[in-house]
Amino acid sequence: MFAAKSMRTLVEVPKRVKVAQRPFSSSVVRRAEQAAESAASEAGRARGDTGVISQVIGAVVDVEFEAPLPKILTALEVVFTDPAEKRANRLILEVAQHLGGNSVRTIAMDATEGLVRGQPVKNTGAPITVPVGPATLGRIMNVIGDPIDGRGPFKTDKSLPIHAEAPAYVDQSTSSDILVTGIKVVDLLAPYAKGGKIGLFGGAGVGKTVLIMELINNVAKAHGGFSVFAGVGERTREGNDLYHEMIVGGVIKLGENNEDGSKAALVYGQMNEPPGARARVALTGLTIAEYFRDVEGQDVLLFIDNIFRFTQAGSEVSALLGRIPSAVGYQPTLATDMGSMQERITTTKKGSITSVQAIYVPADDLTDPAPATTFAHLDATTVLSRSISELGIYPAVDPLDSTSRMLDPRIVGEEHYKVARAVQKILQDYKSLQDIIAILGMDELSEEDRQTVYRARKIQKFLSQPFQVAEVFTGMKGKFVGLAETITSFKAILDGKYDHIPEPAFYMVGGLEDVEAKAAQMSKEPSTETKKDDKKTTTTTTAKTSLDLYDELMQQFLKQSNTTRDNQIKEIQSSENLSAEQKKQKVTEIKAEWDAWQKSFPEESAKHKQLLQENLSRKQSGAQKLYYSASKQAGAKA
Repeated sequence: MFAAKSMRTLVEVPKRVKVAQRPFSSSVVRRAEQAAESAASEAGRARGDTGVISQVIGAVVDVEFEAPLPKILTALEVVFTDPAEKRANRLILEVAQHLGGNSVRTIAMDATEGLVRGQPVKNTGAPITVPVGPATLGRIMNVIGDPIDGRGPFKTDKSLPIHAEAPAYVDQSTSSDILVTGIKVVDLLAPYAKGGKIGLFGGAGVGKTVLIMELINNVAKAHGGFSVFAGVGERTREGNDLYHEMIVGGVIKLGENNEDGSKAALVYGQMNEPPGARARVALTGLTIAEYFRDVEGQDVLLFIDNIFRFTQAGSEVSALLGRIPSAVGYQPTLATDMGSMQERITTTKKGSITSVQAIYVPADDLTDPAPATTFAHLDATTVLSRSISELGIYPAVDPLDSTSRMLDPRIVGEEHYKVARAVQKILQDYKSLQDIIAILGMDELSEEDRQTVYRARKIQKFLSQPFQVAEVFTGMKGKFVGLAETITSFKAILDGKYDHIPEPAFYMVGGLEDVEAKAAQMSKEPSTETKKDDKKTTTTTTAKTSLDLYDELMQQFLKQSNTTRDNQIKEIQSSENLSAEQKKQKVTEIKAEWDAWQKSFPEESAKHKQLLQENLSRKQSGAQKLYYSASKQAGAKA
């Protein structure tokens, strides 16, 4: 028995020892790792490149150093294990203030869950540095330059700090050049300046994203330049949608090499990010754009959506740092923060950065300090109007509200300036005549006003344009229209050279060649008739008078009446509450009533038509005079 017990013990003991070895071994390794980290931390603190966390308050982290403190805007690095994800995380902190007692106050660029007091923090000795160059094209990175698109690390050894000085005066270009976008309404009425800053106003669903993608596409093709999109504090869903729409539109091309064919780099710090990330992500995007401008000599487009969120994040950071707020609760350094970023967006002798910034106006108050500070830096405003998009005109740029300092005869030239102002004048005249048209109709206008309306409508439709990035959605081939062709085309319409072309021919086309081709195609349709003259052939759409429309409406009314009669008869015949004799009697009565009504209908219709004709004649002679008299009296009272 003893031998059996001994044998069982000899067999079982190793099993128990083997099971017990796992936690013992891992705990030993863990303690050894902690001891090594502690030793490294102590050595680092002695050298001055490592500190320890002394306080964590949300996005603000205080770090204590024994040696000389790191400089303001220096990046600190914390590596810790997230209890939830059970993996090593890398957190970047940016030094914002020096406190007493060898401590610095920092702003976290990511979530601080999992940090504890006493945790070692490494001083990198440099500001936040991000990868730059062609390898960033077609990729998405976050504020610290880490890829977040799931396509592996960036294949580049080039990197730059996100904090930099604006170009010196001697390096900046003094010439005022137009950045040709290939979009008619923009190039003609609100041209962009190379190195300028454009405010883009537009709500949801008016075509802001498509306009941004077309600008990216056209600038790449016309100028060989690249684009950078910085998503600042906006919805993650919108950023994801933009990325996939860029892939569909050909702006981003997925391949083995990240830069093959892609025209844009994306930097995201969306609204779920801490304020530190949202306050710095615009600078990350600007740094990538500066590399393309200064090193590769490119004309770069920088999109910032939304610039208000940049200001908002700065306000949150300022409050976390304990600064006394300024007007409406904004940070006291609002103008400085905005200016330090905007002044880096400029034209140098090597290249240019043209910035298009989406602007949210809180409570539609343009005097709010955030948008008011932004407006001081803008060179042009592009307003996307919902009322224009409802007319089916895309891009839905409002030609009367959009402005640009470049629309000056000394910059764009005398001809461009005169054509642009003439287009705006005729559109404004048409807008003022719309009230008269709504009340009295086109028949009450003078011949000159009618001509203004007809040409204005053609110009309004001609401002629409099919986009190349929207070909997959519209089925229409996109058009890039040069600046010279745009000016010539609108001048010809203003001069009346295309008065014989119907309005629909001007809709969703590029230049006047497309208008003529579309008009020729429309002339073959039955709704148009072609009149030949000895000198020229004119194509005019058949106009319908008010009396013709009345006849059509009466015919439709008669047809609907017959349908109503048939439905009544069917309802009686399908009734279960009536006998066969009763059904027959009611059907006979209904038919008799309808027959009597239809016999009297032509006579009644003719009477109403005669009254309509008399009213039109009276209105033709005196209504317009009465309307203008009333308008004059109302204006005098006002």
